[in-house]
Amino acid sequence: MAIHKILRRSLSGEKRSTEVPKGHLVVYIGESEKKRFVIPLSYLNHPSFQELLCQAEDEFGFHHPMGGLTIPCSEDLFVALTSRLSRV
Repeated sequence: MAIHKILRRSLSGEKRSTEVPKGHLVVYIGESEKKRFVIPLSYLNHPSFQELLCQAEDEFGFHHPMGGLTIPCSEDLFVALTSRLSRV
């Protein structure tokens, strides 16, 4: 599945790599248990992704408990959104 190549998700039990490819960003997704995703920076320009960023700002302000950008949405919603964005 192409989305797995784009997202490069690390499971919570695995050692997390500190290396992020150039032009990508780490985000933490989930409402209770957070999962780490690596996404292209270009996603930040899409209005639907910007809506998620507004939700993150409303919930966390500029303090993100995971140390990175935390977005409070379900993993299924995030994967569906990024699947659509990868086709644009």
